[in-house]
Formats: sequence, C-alpha cells, structure tokens
Amino acid sequence: MKQQCSYPCYRIGHLPVQKPPRVPALIRLVVFDMDGVLLDTPSSWRHIHTYFHTTNDESVTTYLRGEIDDAEFIRRDVSLWRDHGRLVKKETVVRILEDIPFMPGAEECIKTLSSCGIQTAIVSAGLDFLAVRVAETLGIGYVQANGIRTDRRGRLTGEGIVVVRLTRKEENVRWLSQETKIPLSECVAVGNSCFDIPMFEVAGFGVAFSPDDVCVRAAADAVVERKDLRDVLMVLNPYMKITSP
Repeated sequence: MKQQCSYPCYRIGHLPVQKPPRVPALIRLVVFDMDGVLLDTPSSWRHIHTYFHTTNDESVTTYLRGEIDDAEFIRRDVSLWRDHGRLVKKETVVRILEDIPFMPGAEECIKTLSSCGIQTAIVSAGLDFLAVRVAETLGIGYVQANGIRTDRRGRLTGEGIVVVRLTRKEENVRWLSQETKIPLSECVAVGNSCFDIPMFEVAGFGVAFSPDDVCVRAAADAVVERKDLRDVLMVLNPYMKITSP
C-alpha cells in the first residue's frame, strides 16, 4: 500500500482523515469511474500514448500545477498522436481502444443493479466515444465524458469538448442527481483514484475499487480489494434489497 497519492494532486498536504463509514438508507443511482473500474486499464489516455510511443507526463504535471486547463490538457495530448506526421483520424483511436478489456464482473454488476431498479452512470475524464461504447455494451443509462472535435476528414483537431473536469467530478455527480431527480444521499460513487474523491464527498456513499492510495481508501465508505465488480455488489447488496421489485 502506498503512503501518498500516486499523483501530485490537489490533496497533497491535506489528505483526508479516515472517517466513520456512512450507511445509505436507499440506493437509486450508482456512478462509476471508467478507467480502472469498468475497464481493466489504468488509463485509456495512456493506452493511446503507448500505441503512438508518446507520453503526456509533462502535460500531467503542468495540469496538476494549475498552469493549464482541461481543454489545453486534451489539446496537448492529441497533438502528440500522429499518423505519418498528420493528425490522427478518430476511427484510428476508436480502433486502438477496442482491445481494452472490461473489468471482471462488469456485466453482472450493471445487470444486477438495473434489475433492482437502480440507475447507473459513467463519469470519466476519458473519451466520450469509448465511454458510450462501454455504456451501450453494459447497459449503463448515463454518460458524462469528454469529446474531441474532428475536421471534415474525420481527423481529431485537438479541440476538446470538456464535460468532465478531471479534478472536479463532483460537478457531474450533482448534474446527474438533478437530471435523474435522485437526491445525492441516494447516490453511490465507485472510483479508484484520488480524482474520484470529490465524487465520494458529494454522494451518499463512496466505494474505493481496488485502490492503491491511502487517500482514496480514507475518503471512501467501503473498500473493494479485488479487481472484480461483483464485489461491489456484495458491498451494496444490503441496501439494494430496498429498491428491488
């Protein structure tokens, strides 16, 4: 177990203190991060960089220092992806991402939640076309993720459509609460990194899924150690029965 965040994130210097876990009276919406939770990859962005033999380490550091915003972060990433010196086509990136496997238990987890009348959503700073594919495959009802505009030839311009700010995911959970008319107290957030902590804080219950960092564990109400989403069902099962038909 690591003793600090993997990223020099906004919580360095004031990591959350372990708190008594909350107990939800009712669960009506479960919000999932995508990378490392629904998909068995640390980062879909990194997956693309690996394909092109590039790295965005410098941009990550600059972003976390607050020197660039999310749109510029996206622009810098996309500028590195080149096909014979030209901007890469969207269809190429879609194909690159196709081999990322689902997390074990993902299909059963979403199917069971849906059968209990519980709504599901993705909140990810990843790419929307990947998040939409994941949602359509698993049967997830809502998607909040980021897009990239294309030119008339279908090439990614780098102009980002920022829907999810990496360090402000709580904004999207609040939006989902309003959109679904489900109180935040009846929402569950499932994430694995320090960037998911704001979701834990606004939701009624937070689940840290196979986390590496102390900060994520401390901020969550429950921790799932195994990389198997069926274990999330085990955590939520006592509260799911309330919403079962």
